[in-house]
Parts: sequence; structure tokens; C-alpha cells
Amino acid sequence: MKLKRNLTDKEWAEIAALGPGFQTFQGKKTLFWNEVSLYDVNTGEYFDYDKEERESWEVIIVLPGVEVIPTYVFRHCINLEKVIMADTVQRIEKEAFFCCMSLEFVKLSRSLEYVGESAFDGCQALTSIFIPPSCTEICNEAFWGCRKLIILSIPRTTEIGDNVIASTKLIKSSHFDEDELQTDVIGNYENNEQVNAWIKNMNGDDDEYALHRACSSFNPITDIVYGIVKRKEIVSFWKKNEIGINPLKYLEENPFADVHQHTLMKRYILEMMGEIV
Repeated sequence: MKLKRNLTDKEWAEIAALGPGFQTFQGKKTLFWNEVSLYDVNTGEYFDYDKEERESWEVIIVLPGVEVIPTYVFRHCINLEKVIMADTVQRIEKEAFFCCMSLEFVKLSRSLEYVGESAFDGCQALTSIFIPPSCTEICNEAFWGCRKLIILSIPRTTEIGDNVIASTKLIKSSHFDEDELQTDVIGNYENNEQVNAWIKNMNGDDDEYALHRACSSFNPITDIVYGIVKRKEIVSFWKKNEIGINPLKYLEENPFADVHQHTLMKRYILEMMGEIV
């Protein structure tokens, strides 16, 4: 079975049948995790797996039934590349993925409600993250130091803490001059309200970036995306926004998207030729 970003119930059942535990899955050392305790937050002790073993993990698949990813549980897994969560996960606690420096892709739970403080702090390879509308809170410094993070889609109803995107590519690509952002004595932004409002409204409300909004939204709908493309013409797919991202890039990175570029373009061309689609 090919591991896709969006997994059907049947595919999740097949995966659950493989675990819990380790498998070499599609050439990657994969932990199928079922909430077994890996870390004692009181003593700082890691259970069962030493530092060398933890550093060998490449993929973590959080199995159905898990509701909480605990504090510190996967921090310093420096070769971890991909995390895919079942839709039962509701909370990611403090520093759960702290300094997972090779982490490139995260598929969050559709039921996620909470992202804890510094949850992904220091995940230097992470380029994008899409927060589902169920999420009510993202705590301080959740993505601090994610140097390559350029796409961060957050619902407008989500409460955002302080310094969530400090030292990311996103803040460096914004209209904010990071060197001129006011900071307190320990380097925290004093402009958090303005920065957080900008994150939520990056693509605005006007028609200019309607396609960007559609492609970066939770669960983009093909007919809605196509309707915008038809109205604004196919070149709208390549129009860049303030941070240099076009709608096609949003679709490519969006783990909740089941909208395919080639299908949309074929449909557009056939309609332009007068064919019935």
C-alpha cells in the first residue's frame, strides 16, 4: 500500500493491523505509535529506547484511538522526516516534537484542538503546516525556529500565542522587518497582535487572492477552486501573494487537499474548446 497524505478508513485499518511497534515501511524506519509511554516528564527519563535508537526513527504514524501527544514525547528525534496523525488526536502538548530537525511533513488530525508551547520549536526542515478549523488554541513559540516554514494556514477563529512564527521564513518573507519588530528584554516580540492578525488574514478578503484562500483552506473543494480559475483564468494559478506563494503551491503542500492540478487544467482546456465536461 502506498502511503498517501490523506488516508481512507480502510487504509488506516490496514496500518493499524501492522502495529503498534516498528516496521520498515516503504523503506523507512517507522514507529506505529499507540500512546505507549515513551517519556517520564517528572524524571526526564526515556523509556525503552535510548538516544541512538530515537535518532534512527524516520516516520511516526499515530494510530487511531490516540487523543493526546504528550509533553516531550518525540523531542530530539533528529532524523524524523514525516508524522501522520489519525483523526482522533485532539492535543499536542508542550515540546512534543521539539528540535526534530529533519521533520519535513506533518499531517495533523482533523480533530485537533490544541497545539502546546514550543510543540514544533526548532523543526528546521518543516516548510508548511495546515491547522484544521477544530483547533482553538496555538500556544507561545509553537513554531519558533522553523527556519524553512513559509506556509502556515491558521483559521481565523484560532487563538494564537506569542512568537509563534519567530525566526521562520514566513516572518522574514512578510512585510514586517524582523530586525525592527519591537522586542522585550529576552527577545520576545511586542507586536504579537499585529503579527498574529496578519497570519490569519494573509490572503485578505478581496477577490485578488480568492484562489489562494480556496487552495490553502481546510479540505479544498474542486468545484469551488475550478469556479475561481474559470472566472480569473488559468494564469491565476501562478499569481504570487505577498510571501511569494502561488495557489498551486498551496495545493501541493496542503495535506487536506484532494484537488489535482492536471484534472483542473484538462477541464479548463476542454471547456475553452467548447467540449462538455
